[in-house]
Amino acid sequence: MRLTDLSTKTSRWFDPGVPLSDIVISSRIRLARNIAGHKFTCRCSDEEKRKILQTLKETILSLSELGDIFFIDIEHGSSLERDLLIERQLISRNLAAGKGPRGAVIAKNELFAAQINEEDHLRLSVLAAGLNLDKCWQRINDIDNAIGEKITYAFSSKYGFLTACPTNLGTGIRVSVMMHLPAIKMTEQLKKLFESAKDMNLTVRGLFGEGTEAVGDFFQISNQVTLGVSEEKIVEDFQNLIIPKIVEYERVARDRLMVKDINILDDKIARALAVLKNARLISSHEAMFLLSNLRMGINMGRIKEISIETINELFMLTQPAHLQINKGQALNPEQRDVLRAETLRAKLN
Repeated sequence: MRLTDLSTKTSRWFDPGVPLSDIVISSRIRLARNIAGHKFTCRCSDEEKRKILQTLKETILSLSELGDIFFIDIEHGSSLERDLLIERQLISRNLAAGKGPRGAVIAKNELFAAQINEEDHLRLSVLAAGLNLDKCWQRINDIDNAIGEKITYAFSSKYGFLTACPTNLGTGIRVSVMMHLPAIKMTEQLKKLFESAKDMNLTVRGLFGEGTEAVGDFFQISNQVTLGVSEEKIVEDFQNLIIPKIVEYERVARDRLMVKDINILDDKIARALAVLKNARLISSHEAMFLLSNLRMGINMGRIKEISIETINELFMLTQPAHLQINKGQALNPEQRDVLRAETLRAKLN
């Protein structure tokens, strides 16, 4: 498996052909697990980490139900390879920046990833396009049970699954939905959304998770509470109450723009298209924000000549690691900005 097999295409979780995909980009469920009898990763020696890595790698690779999967050695991989996997939402920044033996098992369709020796010994993730948390939960629960039959997890009858961070204690589950919310931002309702999320014990983060800003108006909505409530209840609330309500807020904001601010909306979209079609230098952040405006314009029927698939593809291909890996060489920031502008012009003109 070569990383260029990933870097030249759009991720399956970016599939626009599912319900609500104009606003809900993808669903993810992550489970944090540790192996009984071992120290948490932050206290492990490199020798112990290596044993944990080997045990989990062999266990996960042996699961036939996972289909076509492959292992990536994160410790010895290049920084460019690690950045590519971050950009595709397959590993966290913490795993990339960690030290010592660590790795990831990834499905070729990019709908499953297992991070080994991140904050916990094991972090399982299942992804799906659009709002599809029920499917994610069924799949990750089956995978978790299959692994649990081969190794013994660190578990307390009082506290549930034991994790390195108390915020993950209990179920170890993190439900996360990536949403595209440009109209809520344009109508200046983000503060209201953040306050409501806080009241509901939700976390709102940027595109790449913890500590990142909302590049391109993409937000990750996730649960904070993992103790004292069942996994099924958390998933059900996200699937049927929380995310549909935020989708409704975004739709109301889009309707308001169409009625009250149509000229402002069209001007924003037209300026984005003009810059993307003509720029000779463009940064990653600027491209993301302008592509976000185009994506909104297409989904609201203000642009007909460009497909949403093209925009989703450009979101991926214009990110720094994607540009460099597909070019076959490391590039400095100015070279990347030139290549990014060339890529955008080639696709949009």
